[in-house]
Amino acid sequence: MSDEVKKSEPINISYENEDEIDLLELAKTIWNSRKLIIWIVVACTAVTIILSLFMTNIYTARAILKPTSPTQTGGKAVSSLMAQFGGLASLAGIAMPASASSTEMVNLLESNILRKEIIENYQLLPVLFSDRWNIEKKAWKKPGISLNPLALIAGLGSRTSKKERGIPDTWDGIRKLNDMVKIDYNIKEDIITVSADFPDPEIAAGIVNSFIVALNDHMSLEAKRVALVNREYLEKQLTETNDPIVKQKIYNLIADKIETMMMAEVKEGFAFKVLDPPMVPDEKSKPKRAQMAVVAFMVSLFMGVFVVLFREYVRKIKATSAGGHNAQ
Repeated sequence: MSDEVKKSEPINISYENEDEIDLLELAKTIWNSRKLIIWIVVACTAVTIILSLFMTNIYTARAILKPTSPTQTGGKAVSSLMAQFGGLASLAGIAMPASASSTEMVNLLESNILRKEIIENYQLLPVLFSDRWNIEKKAWKKPGISLNPLALIAGLGSRTSKKERGIPDTWDGIRKLNDMVKIDYNIKEDIITVSADFPDPEIAAGIVNSFIVALNDHMSLEAKRVALVNREYLEKQLTETNDPIVKQKIYNLIADKIETMMMAEVKEGFAFKVLDPPMVPDEKSKPKRAQMAVVAFMVSLFMGVFVVLFREYVRKIKATSAGGHNAQ
């Protein structure tokens, strides 16, 4: 047993020596090729910095919304009535859009219908596609002839459809808004953040504000519509019953519907509160040129080391194969 241990010890030592030699060789290879690594790092970092200087500055405007609870919008009466007259309220389809959940508001903010209303009401297409809009003539620029085969195929496809080539439509605007507008919901604090990225800081703030106004108007109109439908149903039920107690309950529900319609007419703070209104940003949010330069430096450094080691590995393989041929 002792003989086996003695035989294994020199073998372990030799492996450790080989590892040390390999590390020293790698360090020596990297040091000898330091000029190549430096050139790779300098070139990649310089190109990144130059490209970042040509990138357009993007400004981010944001607003924070908080849905109002039923007690803040007069919904306390609805809750008590629904608890007291649950069967009748359920039959009447009593609903309070003002107490809509945050999830419903987020879904509405992300919906195409709201984006369509914003684009049409605020005439955003010339703003979103300013590079295609002729400000002096107040008309869309005619696209030039492109030699790109993909562009030609796309042009032929657009001519066969109702959409005129080169002129954006509502769907183009919706896709553009999807790229620049973000809706974030904080479940813990029950707040909704609406943010928009745009090269012009004033337009970025205007887009966020248009979402707030459109959301408020949409929910107010929906609240009035639902209240009106419920009121008409309750008035019909009022004529079909003779029970004075039931009639009194229906009168209370009708009064609540009238109150809801009046509150929806006011609109201000009806469904949500604006905790932080959109402001015109004074600093760009991206590109982060300093961060890009640091990342380019680190990546190019690792890339330079990899290139040097790979080149050395290929050289050793060629040398080994050449030695084998000479031996033969």
